[in-house]
Amino acid sequence: MSGPLKLFLIAGEPSGDRLGAALMAGLKALTPVEFAGVGGPLMEGEGLASLFPMEELSVMGIAEVLPKYLPLKRRIRQAAEAVLASEAEALVTVDSPDFCLRVAALVKATRPGMRTIHYVAPSVWAWRPWRAAKMARVVDHVLALLPFEPPYMTAVGMTCDFVGHPVVTEPLASTQERAAFAGQGLLLLALPGSRKGEVTRLAPVFGAVVARLKAQHPDLRVVLPTVRGVAGLVRDLTADWAVVPEIIEGAGPKRGAFAAADVALAASGTVSLELAANGCPMVIAYDMHPATLWLMRRAALVDTVTLVNLVSETRVVPEFIGRHCRAERIAPALAAVLTDPSAQQAAMALTMERLGRGGEPPGLRAARSVLGALRR
Repeated sequence: MSGPLKLFLIAGEPSGDRLGAALMAGLKALTPVEFAGVGGPLMEGEGLASLFPMEELSVMGIAEVLPKYLPLKRRIRQAAEAVLASEAEALVTVDSPDFCLRVAALVKATRPGMRTIHYVAPSVWAWRPWRAAKMARVVDHVLALLPFEPPYMTAVGMTCDFVGHPVVTEPLASTQERAAFAGQGLLLLALPGSRKGEVTRLAPVFGAVVARLKAQHPDLRVVLPTVRGVAGLVRDLTADWAVVPEIIEGAGPKRGAFAAADVALAASGTVSLELAANGCPMVIAYDMHPATLWLMRRAALVDTVTLVNLVSETRVVPEFIGRHCRAERIAPALAAVLTDPSAQQAAMALTMERLGRGGEPPGLRAARSVLGALRR
């Protein structure tokens, strides 16, 4: 190969931005490489000039996507055209399958020989198992975050490597970062998500939970980490909470809050793994549009959506999804966790071990997997 490796990367939400940035760092450590594509602030920090703001893609659920269908369709076409116009040797898409795989399909239709790599295996073990075969039509190679996922991918013709989860190597809080949240009273970490739709839906429920907790703990403190793109919305939606949260942005304050909190109330998703990495006990709550929930229930293959429960093969983290996502149910569960916070510790430690803590950094493993796929 003459000259640097050229890759086109696409990530559509903050969790994908983190994965993409770690992959970019790993690739730069192994080979000369140039990047083009779509990403957020972390990928931009690794040298990506994003084609358009990543936040435009951070929507979830069928009902939530429909109002933005036409703008998203235009962005899909724009991204595919940019891939085809580039000199990239491969398209690497990161999570956000509703967007990314449509881009990959357009690219493959025009240039069938172009290598396509998708980072984050679809959760076909949880619901809609046919997605693996559908993805195999447009994806050559998959990077899996969870150790039990590769067989689902290889069974339908893709190659796949378990590369570990980046959460196991994310830095933990320094003494100074943790000390920033020192104080009297119970410290609740509120994590209502990073997408506008989920924050809007969950903020009232989380606020009602805070009101119930304050009645039991008058000195309750609440801290709420958020991300660029929804910070203003979060401030508006939490202004009337019984305890107005301290809203923080940035990696350092977030690390400190995760380390200092007594308990967390979090939306479903990878955040449960971040909490486990910090040993912070948690309760998971999530709601979405009724139509999306109905479809998910009909297709569900597992009895929990919480990754700590799945990876550890336990059910120690309480979760309240859909119609169960109500303050009168969630608040007692938080009280129970506070009574015995150690009950989740073994499951959190096992989760981190199974995700690769102590081994080669997942970003580097992912980079080796990408390079290996391009040599096949």
